[in-house]
Amino acid sequence: MRDKILEKATEMFLNLGFKSVTMDDIAGEIGASKKTIYTHFKNKTELVTEVTNNMFCAICDGIDMIHDQQKNPIKELYEVKHFVMTYLKDEKSSPQYQLQKYYPKIFITLKKKQFEFMQDCIKENLTRGIDQGLYRPSIDVDFMARIYFNGMLGIKDQELFPLKQFSMNTLMSYYLEYHLRGICSEKGLTELEHQIQND
Repeated sequence: MRDKILEKATEMFLNLGFKSVTMDDIAGEIGASKKTIYTHFKNKTELVTEVTNNMFCAICDGIDMIHDQQKNPIKELYEVKHFVMTYLKDEKSSPQYQLQKYYPKIFITLKKKQFEFMQDCIKENLTRGIDQGLYRPSIDVDFMARIYFNGMLGIKDQELFPLKQFSMNTLMSYYLEYHLRGICSEKGLTELEHQIQND
């Protein structure tokens, strides 16, 4: 039952947002009483914590699988983007923004974990891109990895980028191109144009 609750809660939070989904809503969807949910999770905050941890682990596993294929680094970034967008259902409910607003403690913990995971991934991607001649050898890998992470958080700020004006998929595409145009060599720019055409 615990897994069933987590699965349904994840689906509803992604589709409708962390704020608007109640424990009653989840109970109704799984055909159980609210009391049943409370035997597994003492409150909604605990359920949100568990859901976000599971989502983080699933996304990390998916990114690791893409990384293990060792494709060229530009293609890898686009594949990661597609995977994350599919998993998060294009972020229509802006889960990260809602976490920051309504569950700030959970957001801070998650942000630290995201930063640690993404630093390793992006640094490796940058180093491999330099080695393959796709990225400029003069870039500072540590700086670029940090600025990439910061930008990824920034585009999820709905006050800066309202979802009515920009879909998350559009923002991710714009940001990825922006990032890559800043670091690509001539060879890398040719590969980037190819990726944009096929995206």
